[in-house]
Amino acid sequence: MADQELRPQLELHEGEEIVEVIELNPNQETAEKEEDDLTNEVEDDEDDGGWETEEDETMEVVRDDSDLTFCRHTSHKDSVISASFSHDSALVVTGDMSGLIKVWKVETKEEVWSFEVGDLQWVEWHPCAHVLLAGTDEGSCWMWKIPSGDCKTFAGTGCQATCGKILPDGYRAVIGYEDGTVRIWDLKQGSQLHVVKGQDSHQGPLTCLATNDTGSLVLTGSVDCTAKLLNPLTGKVVAVFSVPNSTKECVAKEQMEDTDSNSNSVETVGFCRVLPLIAVGFLDGTMGIWDIPSQTLRHKWQLQAGIVQLLWEDHSPIMYTGSLDGAVRIWDARSGRMESECCGHAAEILDFMVNKEASVIVTASGDRTAKVFYLQRPER
Repeated sequence: MADQELRPQLELHEGEEIVEVIELNPNQETAEKEEDDLTNEVEDDEDDGGWETEEDETMEVVRDDSDLTFCRHTSHKDSVISASFSHDSALVVTGDMSGLIKVWKVETKEEVWSFEVGDLQWVEWHPCAHVLLAGTDEGSCWMWKIPSGDCKTFAGTGCQATCGKILPDGYRAVIGYEDGTVRIWDLKQGSQLHVVKGQDSHQGPLTCLATNDTGSLVLTGSVDCTAKLLNPLTGKVVAVFSVPNSTKECVAKEQMEDTDSNSNSVETVGFCRVLPLIAVGFLDGTMGIWDIPSQTLRHKWQLQAGIVQLLWEDHSPIMYTGSLDGAVRIWDARSGRMESECCGHAAEILDFMVNKEASVIVTASGDRTAKVFYLQRPER
């Protein structure tokens, strides 16, 4: 597909504080009521000085499609790298780079639990219980019941536990490591069920992973510029996906210590929920969509800015990508066409979320702001 005409990539802003997530009320009956209530809540908070509007004259002026923009300082000691709702939206977890993890009750906004581990890589909620799983730099993984704090640990391997998820059955977790291995753990017994290593493993650190809705497939991505499809029941690799690199070089395991800004990697992966498709996003701006049964490349785009995150809609083959140029773009996987883009950030997208109705996008950026975009698109 022809290259998209996009803005140039912006430089990363190191040391910036991460903004707090805007809380959306899951009990609102319509998107219009959700918008009105959120706006009223924000106006009340601004009156008492809780929220601030970000104003920085040094920021680059960009087109701003957002409806609301916020920033706020938190009680964390370092940059917040993880924030997500529990399965029932009753709790929110936030974790920073120093290893401080906090859990908040949404209804009362009070902190109900906190814990500090080594340097944190990621935090994930259990899909149907108030249980947290977290991975650290030293390779150990922790699991807690919230708010009691009952704890289990999963032994480290001497290298970072770079990414992880609890499978939909709630009894197993898949964890990726810096040495390229993937381990599938029995959460109840605390034992390893399968280890993907050697020739089957990635030839560099894992950067991301995803599972399909049934937990029958796991998709992993790495700095070696490949994505691998695994069967978690057998621990076998069933497919490998890659595209010819265009602007940056892929990194082999033996080159890890010499990586620089010209190196490429898989940064984000995901399963379509309604069609047998997967998507893989690369740091050099390449995006590929593959058909799972035939393992053929269905669409490929080449953006000028690196892709850092992708999300699929729950009930349609529509995909969202967040990039280093500060934009979120919306794609139709059937036609391979970009439907629209949401602009307004002056730095890279760090995280974003789409609500279940696909009517609201909330973004967090390196420019120290969070923005809310209300989507208006025809029925699909």
